[in-house]
Amino acid sequence: MSRGMTAPRIAVVGHVEHVTLGRIEGLLRPGDILHLRETRFLAGGGGGLAFAQLCRSDAEIHLFTAIGRDEAARAVEARLRVAPGRVHVHAAVRAVDHPRVVIVVDPEGRRTIFVTESPLQPAATDPLPWSILAGCDAVYFTGADPESLRLARAARRLVVTARRSAVLRAAAVAPDVILGSVADPRENAALDTYDPCPGALVLTDGPRPVRVFRRGGTELIDAPPAPDRVVGDYGAGDSFAGALTFFLAHGLSVEEGCRRAGAHGAAVLRGIDPSETQVELVAP
Repeated sequence: MSRGMTAPRIAVVGHVEHVTLGRIEGLLRPGDILHLRETRFLAGGGGGLAFAQLCRSDAEIHLFTAIGRDEAARAVEARLRVAPGRVHVHAAVRAVDHPRVVIVVDPEGRRTIFVTESPLQPAATDPLPWSILAGCDAVYFTGADPESLRLARAARRLVVTARRSAVLRAAAVAPDVILGSVADPRENAALDTYDPCPGALVLTDGPRPVRVFRRGGTELIDAPPAPDRVVGDYGAGDSFAGALTFFLAHGLSVEEGCRRAGAHGAAVLRGIDPSETQVELVAP
């Protein structure tokens, strides 16, 4: 780690959504009327859940995001600012309603996501303390602004979600890791489709081995066994992303980081709400 500190400094750049999460008793079928049970609110989304996972550590955490100006935005901001740990929230304010998301979890633990608006994202032109990124041991990027991605590249290690391939092309930066999923066609592009090439492409595959692609070859990292019953799969990938960023901030290799992060992705399968099932991150 840099700066001679015991605990790393880590940032998340990206969106946080106002999520209403609940369970349905049957499978989704056309024409059905299904009642949402066990409903709860959380500050979710790719940036929000990775941030929540990182807050379960002794690291210094910075979140760069954007929020609206309505009741949903106030609820999101309040939830973010009471997160445990050494947390700093840097939020640009947009003169719009904050996007709301509804997530339903079926009896087999599979989530379906209903999005009302595109997520709000921070930009390098927002008056946020972007210079902090250059002093970070690691940054996880789920944003949509190429210039803020260039600023994030100043961190010692940079992880970018594969869903931001267009932003990567526009920014023309090479992250240390691009993180995606084998099962998601928006995230499973091959290594040679990225220019410039990242240090590694990591694709998760549920309970199957994680695939780490480099120019020199591919390594398979065994995933931890899933629980006997998957209660809910919402947030598993985002929790893995936050954990991987944490272990990279501590100087571990991508492969070793994946080995350790797998348990954090699998942990959230035990319930429908990842904010209740994420587990603590312990420094290696």
